[in-house]
Amino acid sequence: MFATIRRYESVDTDRTSELVKKVDEGLAPKLSELQGFRGYYLVDAGDGVMTSIGLFDTPEQADTSTDVASRWIGAEQLHTALPNAPKITRGEVLVEKTAEVVHA
Repeated sequence: MFATIRRYESVDTDRTSELVKKVDEGLAPKLSELQGFRGYYLVDAGDGVMTSIGLFDTPEQADTSTDVASRWIGAEQLHTALPNAPKITRGEVLVEKTAEVVHA
């Protein structure tokens, strides 16, 4: 599994609610339709920093998610809310541990 981490700095904090809603209703569904999709998370790190984490089966699929996110930001005209290009880290997930789902 491969992770893509995109760190957005200098995010317009007055538009956080708008960004979260648009990502939840627009970008996340687009990413979830990509081949190899495993998960997506958006984190508000505070002080105008937002980080997204996407999980995919292959590095190529992870790279595709970055292309989709970039095109989506342009199509949604969010360049003023996200004025700086994200710092991108992509790599293989070496350790994975999740809570087991307990069914009652």
